Amino acid sequence: MTNIILFGPPGAGKGTQATFLKEKYNLVHISTGDVFRYNIKNETELGNLAKSFMAKGKLVPDELTIDMLSNEVDKNSDAKGFIFDGFPRTEAQAEALGHLMDDKDSQIDAMVALEVDDEVLVKRLLKRGETSGRADDADESIIRNRIKVYYNETAILKNYYEKQGKYYGVDGVGSIEEITERLSEVIDGL
Repeated sequence: MTNIILFGPPGAGKGTQATFLKEKYNLVHISTGDVFRYNIKNETELGNLAKSFMAKGKLVPDELTIDMLSNEVDKNSDAKGFIFDGFPRTEAQAEALGHLMDDKDSQIDAMVALEVDDEVLVKRLLKRGETSGRADDADESIIRNRIKVYYNETAILKNYYEKQGKYYGVDGVGSIEEITERLSEVIDGL
């Protein structure tokens, strides 16, 4: 089983690359945002609980997020592995994900981060904002703040996974095919 955390700042191309990697390696892509939306829309017990925190403007507790991810892993117990996208974001979450995978007799093999220059990210997100209708992709100051928040939060995780020899930075600039090839080299070497 191969389990990868796909990381990168907003606009780095995680969603695009996850689509190619899940096909190529027959992995299950678990996007935390999608998992939240699914649970809330379908009014699952965990979804309703998450919604109650969000309605008060609070962050959903890590334990609840891990429970949702655990359900997703269980739903796909025959998978060859997973691509985690959007989680973990803190060291506590990284430890919780490690324990979750231990409980499933597995482990996180790598954190693969798409590295892209900030100015390229801003241009990509503004362009995406023209077609996606996402308000957070249409305002340059919001985009720059999202990128800043990413670096402030992620530096910790880079160090966390580097200490375990599991961090791989990949150049996220070039054609989609070139970037997929770079990611594939890392995954093939695991």
